[in-house]
Amino acid sequence: MVHQKVFVAGGTGYIGARLIAELLQRGHEVCALARPGSEQKLPAGCVPVIGNVLDRNSYQEQIWPADTFVHLVGVSHPNPSKAGQFRRIDLASIQNSVPAAVAAGIKHFIYVSVAHPAPVMKAYWQIRAECEAIIRASRLNATILRPWYVLGPGHWWPYALAPMYWLFELLPATRETAQRLGLVTLNQMIKTLIHAVENPIRGRRILEVSQIQQFKGKNFFVS
Repeated sequence: MVHQKVFVAGGTGYIGARLIAELLQRGHEVCALARPGSEQKLPAGCVPVIGNVLDRNSYQEQIWPADTFVHLVGVSHPNPSKAGQFRRIDLASIQNSVPAAVAAGIKHFIYVSVAHPAPVMKAYWQIRAECEAIIRASRLNATILRPWYVLGPGHWWPYALAPMYWLFELLPATRETAQRLGLVTLNQMIKTLIHAVENPIRGRRILEVSQIQQFKGKNFFVS
């Protein structure tokens, strides 16, 4: 395993804090962007970088010497009423982090996007697709994850939809959509992100729901 220096944007969030804790346990160096006053939410051993994800000048000079940039920023609990927030936060954060990563000489950019296209949450997935286009245009080596809904502590209700997913996967007309918009677990997301960090790629790699679901094993979260 190659020792990595990792910069995380969104490190105090649902996935971020758990990912950072596991990266540190595996011997990687991690620094994470945090708003003033929220740095205490970062796991012990993580170096806080105080700044604003929507202002790259507040943190760009502190990305180095990281070689990997993990972008986990996004509006929490997305729903159709938050279309304006998707543009102000999800899109704006990528518009800042990508050029900051380029300027810092980042070798591998990892982004959690969302599965698309989808018949619902149009504004949400279209903004994430726009974010992907910005990454692609930057020519950064990049891994992009495309989950739909992440199951984990406090996010278990979609399990009730499991019979519906099973039925839709059986029907030829709905099989592809049901598989593309399938459910993944928090454990699978963290495993996938760790794999991406430890196995950087040259070019661009897209990991869809079916690929994220393949990562199983040790649970990295607690309820």
